[in-house]
Amino acid sequence: MRELELIRRIQERLSVQGDRVLRASGDDAAVVRASGVAVTSIDVVVEDVHFELATHSPGDVGHKALAAALSDLAAMGADAGEAYIALGLPEGFGEDSALELVDAMGALGNRCGVTVAGGDLSSAPALFVAVTVVGWAAKEGQLVGRDGAHAGALLGVTGELGGSGAGLLLLRGLEAELPDNVRDALLERHRRPEPRLVAGRALAGAGVSAMIDVSDGIATDAAHLAGRGGVAIEVRLADLPLASGVEAVASAADRDPLELAATAGDDYELLFTAPPDATERVEEEAAAAGAAVAWLGAVSAGRGLRLVGPDGAAVDLSGYEHV
Repeated sequence: MRELELIRRIQERLSVQGDRVLRASGDDAAVVRASGVAVTSIDVVVEDVHFELATHSPGDVGHKALAAALSDLAAMGADAGEAYIALGLPEGFGEDSALELVDAMGALGNRCGVTVAGGDLSSAPALFVAVTVVGWAAKEGQLVGRDGAHAGALLGVTGELGGSGAGLLLLRGLEAELPDNVRDALLERHRRPEPRLVAGRALAGAGVSAMIDVSDGIATDAAHLAGRGGVAIEVRLADLPLASGVEAVASAADRDPLELAATAGDDYELLFTAPPDATERVEEEAAAAGAAVAWLGAVSAGRGLRLVGPDGAAVDLSGYEHV
């Protein structure tokens, strides 16, 4: 693979979205017209840690790498802007595979109004994709952090949970009785998640006080909200909104579906707290953004996370940990 030729072909595939980017890939650095405040996050996916090429196409890898990074912007309620990509390509990962990966990133970026404005590539012992994303807001007060949970607030989540975890079990060879369309949806949920950018902005505007994306599972991500807010959060596992097919997959794996949904991660839904008098507005704004809301629990004085099973007893669970 010739590096300069591959870079040229990658540049030809990437388009500029909007008028903020003045210079994209092709110079030593990108030039972007700044406005308001910048919101920056970095995410990395590594072969045999976050994905396996036996179960994920290069396009799946590219899509998921960018989607996971954009989900961080969604959790802040920011407008997505630019992405910068670093690719580590192992021996045998050919030019066509590299271009398939970039094409998938470009397609997601085009749908989300995101310009892949630059990056770098190198040879590597395993495939990795590092993505830096920059979002924007007119002022800091429009953004939502993890630290805003307060006693008396309610805990909510967008969409459905457990679909990505169930899809991963299927990819790893689990046999479960499922309709073809349900199986396909679970596989797609794991391979190609969609960042909740529109819903994130809607929730921020509706007055949610704290927010995080569900990347590591409710059992871990709700604990982040409790820790950053210095509060206690209780989650009713019975109220987790399960994706279609999760119960069948969990049964085939001899696992509790609520445990699977609470711990598997990679759903990239938005977990948030909101004052009780804002619930109607939150539901309406989320619905207008294409996301249903389920209410899972409450925030109180104290510290830590308490997961409560359907029988009312405390349950000890933990989600994904990166190291």
